[in-house]
Amino acid sequence: MPYAILITVHILAAITFIGVVFFEVIFLESIRKRVPAESMQLLQEGITTKARKIMPFVMAFLFLSGLAMAHHHFPHFLGMISSSFGVLLFIKIVLAFSVLGHFITAMYFSATGKMSRSRFKFIHLSVFCHLIAIVFLAKNMFYISW
Repeated sequence: MPYAILITVHILAAITFIGVVFFEVIFLESIRKRVPAESMQLLQEGITTKARKIMPFVMAFLFLSGLAMAHHHFPHFLGMISSSFGVLLFIKIVLAFSVLGHFITAMYFSATGKMSRSRFKFIHLSVFCHLIAIVFLAKNMFYISW
């Protein structure tokens, strides 16, 4: 697959995933105190139901396109840690796999009915922080050097 298509799919999937997490952490949490608990529960169930349907596909596109881009640059990965760019890219990849772990954990808790309010909040806040770091690295790893 052409690299231009891979990077476009990757960025669109990243925008979708980050947008949903951003919405849930910043907007949804901020209106929780102003919306009756019953209404908030219905809203959250509606969002969660939709997210459970589309997010696995978004994550699949995100990771498969990322892996395909990594495969495209595989010869460069062998000496990756020898440059500041490589170290930052490696950190970004580790953070991305941590987000994937959080996502799988959240899907498991949701599917088994073990997703409590505190788990939901912790996982989303943790993923949000990971995503901020990933975006920072993605936008700056070409410019940070040591």
